[in-house]
Amino acid sequence: MATILFVRVKSDLDPKELERRLIERRPRFREVPGLVQKFYGRDESTGAVCGIYFFEDQKALSAFRETELAKTIPTAYEAKEIRREIYEVLYPLYPERGPLTE
Repeated sequence: MATILFVRVKSDLDPKELERRLIERRPRFREVPGLVQKFYGRDESTGAVCGIYFFEDQKALSAFRETELAKTIPTAYEAKEIRREIYEVLYPLYPERGPLTE
């Protein structure tokens, strides 16, 4: 079953520096086995950023969580607060669209 990882990071880094680091690390995420898609977001009111990851399955997510790339997320963005949430995908509203098309 497809799995979603939601990661929210609050950082005191300057927004431009934070974005530079996000972009710098982006190519490494393209190499993660089983990662179907990742969306980047920003909360304009707080400056917090998030990553919404779509994995093929729980096994791929579990493997990713053991990598150096995953483990360095807090330090790479100098996180003062980080929240991770994991969700099993139940079903899409539009099955023909998005990162997990049927």
